[in-house]
Amino acid sequence: MPTTAPGLKSFNSMDKFSFDRQDFQRHLTDLTAGMSSPPEPPPTYATNSEQKGLFTVRTATRWMEEASARPIPKMLFGELWFESELCILFADTNLGKSILAVQIGSSISRGEAVPGFRLEADRQKVLYFDFELSDKQFEARYSVNYERHYAFSENFLRAEINPESTLPDEFNTFEDFLNYSLEKAITETGARILIIDNLTYLKDETERAKDALPLMKHLKALKSRYGLSILALAHTPKRDLSKPLTRNDLSGSKMLINFCDSTFAIGESSQDKHLRYIKQIKARATEIIYDSENICLCQIGKPGNFLQFEWVNYGTEREHLRQPTEQDAASKIERVKELSQQGKSTRLIAAELGISAMTVSRYLKKV
Repeated sequence: MPTTAPGLKSFNSMDKFSFDRQDFQRHLTDLTAGMSSPPEPPPTYATNSEQKGLFTVRTATRWMEEASARPIPKMLFGELWFESELCILFADTNLGKSILAVQIGSSISRGEAVPGFRLEADRQKVLYFDFELSDKQFEARYSVNYERHYAFSENFLRAEINPESTLPDEFNTFEDFLNYSLEKAITETGARILIIDNLTYLKDETERAKDALPLMKHLKALKSRYGLSILALAHTPKRDLSKPLTRNDLSGSKMLINFCDSTFAIGESSQDKHLRYIKQIKARATEIIYDSENICLCQIGKPGNFLQFEWVNYGTEREHLRQPTEQDAASKIERVKELSQQGKSTRLIAAELGISAMTVSRYLKKV
């Protein structure tokens, strides 16, 4: 008898996940290996003398000759996200990650740049996996009081979990079935631009390296296998709003940021609750353009029936950070004391409060 997938209500229909048995077995072999099996063999153009077990070894000159035959990656969202990249966008809750992600996806599907950011790629299919909003919530964002719906391009495809689905007997876990369905959607839609909102749904635990590493390997394997460009959304833990955004603010293990190609984040302005700023955290295809001295300042607006980020200006991050007060410092010292008395380590206290372990140690000496 089918078992119930975690977090889902009932399982009476398989309409959105229909597949034949042979197709299932073929994909299951690939997918269940996605997180734990050996990587695919080296490309077919490698000669026997170049294959050294897991590795392909050739001169640097030849590597560059091979690379020159492939197209140069084009910008998808300015210098923040290029073709063929696995990019992570992270921010705190309610800062507009999903709003910006839908706007980027719509931009690519239409071949029209988001104002303030360059788009070099041609218009194409975008597959948006929405694990955050219901269809009604999505409708509210892109309509006027649930009427006058925004006309998305037919190239923009949105996917959400079918709450009536069952977990087939052939799958041991809901996570396995989710990964299978993810790949099936990619192959059957032909989309090469993927937006995943958000990473937490693909893997319940990303706080530890042993959990984050298989997830990133799986996404990188999908990217390589199908020539994808992936934008994955992630959260930040509680952080000190008087401190600049850094890679350490990405929720979970640093393994996430170590294995992605690029990363950018959304910060909240202390000057105006409607203002947001975009900061580049990691880049491989370009130098860092939007650093703490050159953030992109935006506001969230809805001119008509499309909720979006509206570019305002460039600025410096320090202008939008909250200025700490003596009361803030006293409260933080008291909180450090409370957590320490609960038996928490210096490292755990630092992670919870968004400060360094050295600062925690300094505070503990004062109590």
